[in-house]
Amino acid sequence: MIAISAAQLARAVNGELAGVPDPESVTVTSVTTDSREVTDGALFVAKPGETTDGHRFVPAAADSGAVLHLTERVVTDDAGAPYPCVVVADVVLAMGALASHVLEQLRAAHPVTVVAVTGSVGKTTTKDLLHGIFAAQGPTVAPRNSYNGEVGVPLTVFTATEDTEYFVIEMGATHIGNIRYLCDTVRPDVGAVLCVGSAHAGEFGGVENIARAKGEMVEGLSAHGTAVLNDDDARVRAMRERTDARIISFGQGPDAHDPAHEDPRVWAEDVTVGTDGCPAFTLHFPDGSAHPVHSQLIGAHHVTNLLAAAAVAFGAGVPAAEIAAGLTGRGPRSRWRMERTERPDGVTVINDAYNANPQSMRAALQTLAQLGRGDEEHPARRTIAVLGGMFELGDESITAHAELGQLLVRLNVSHVVAVGEVARPVYTAATLEGSWGEEAAWVPDTEHAEQYLSDTLRPGDIVLFKASNAAGLQHLGDRVAQATTDTNHQEG
Repeated sequence: MIAISAAQLARAVNGELAGVPDPESVTVTSVTTDSREVTDGALFVAKPGETTDGHRFVPAAADSGAVLHLTERVVTDDAGAPYPCVVVADVVLAMGALASHVLEQLRAAHPVTVVAVTGSVGKTTTKDLLHGIFAAQGPTVAPRNSYNGEVGVPLTVFTATEDTEYFVIEMGATHIGNIRYLCDTVRPDVGAVLCVGSAHAGEFGGVENIARAKGEMVEGLSAHGTAVLNDDDARVRAMRERTDARIISFGQGPDAHDPAHEDPRVWAEDVTVGTDGCPAFTLHFPDGSAHPVHSQLIGAHHVTNLLAAAAVAFGAGVPAAEIAAGLTGRGPRSRWRMERTERPDGVTVINDAYNANPQSMRAALQTLAQLGRGDEEHPARRTIAVLGGMFELGDESITAHAELGQLLVRLNVSHVVAVGEVARPVYTAATLEGSWGEEAAWVPDTEHAEQYLSDTLRPGDIVLFKASNAAGLQHLGDRVAQATTDTNHQEG
């Protein structure tokens, strides 16, 4: 982090200092909301949580080296002396104010480019691709995992150093106004909207409200900024009316869906998917250049993410040839996103269980089915889908899960294991759709699923794990990926 004195910090967040005799001599060099991550020179943010209160951990943070604490009240030690702190009305809003201050300081010192990505599907993968492209251009900051909210975005900004030139910001939303707030915090130069799907539909009250929320990205851009829009998504296309920024579109094929708009376009031609499940295509840029790209991401659906990353980087001024080189050969950077493990016994494990919604579920299942088909050189393989619940779908939950069960049968996936009560309609619908017998199973939890797979998996199988994060299937996927042949079912 850029070093900042307690006095500067208090001014930036409009807070009151307590327990700091000499505010100019106290210097903060890092920020964390987790007392276990505190190092010498840290600012510990005492964030109230759903199950605990960060103020309880101020003493532990101080013992670990925190020199200052961002709090909503004064916290004292056993002797009644206050721990050094900056007291504010809302620590989360104060984090946003501090992040804005850090970016202002950097922008005043040298050119800085901030790019931001939102969408119902693909944010983290696109963010990771952009990190790879920009890191080759100069010092780059990007989020850990999926740090994409009111807390995660500032924490990302705080990892910057004095020489940081590029920021890649992922923006998520669960309510109207979330993305507007994040845009006000970091003021992106380039903002991309990948797609509008049904993730969080229950919280938003419908897909149209999701489109309204995602469109806050382009509304948050200045007239000098660049909006990157998915031309293959009708709701995203419509967002061009909500911004004064210049627009770059991306899509598959050379022709815009609405020829009335002559936006510069990044597009893919001759898309193929190899037996490894990885897409390859010719990438076209608005400057007229074309470059081959062969990704190491698994699944044809990643072409959209690759195009989005290319369009964002082009909008930020990265040369086309360097963008294509940055995309070629790059696989997943974050955990549990189509993460592939080849076990010694020939079982292939694909762990895509960090999160899920109907769109990403369909894409993952289509990829699984394709991987299992084989070709003239590779025999067909048995495919097993281990699916947990998709959460936050509201009234659409049962229908959405049932549609997945029907899709499994139509894709000719060999076997499905539905895990947990939310996912039970997957099993029910698959059974009804295909009159399945032993091909479909329902288990109540991950422990039962693990035992079931231990008895079921055979060498040569491909097994996919996919669910919302709260279902915990990503950890089951890890255990299955690390299992040895000794623990697997043996025929004979």
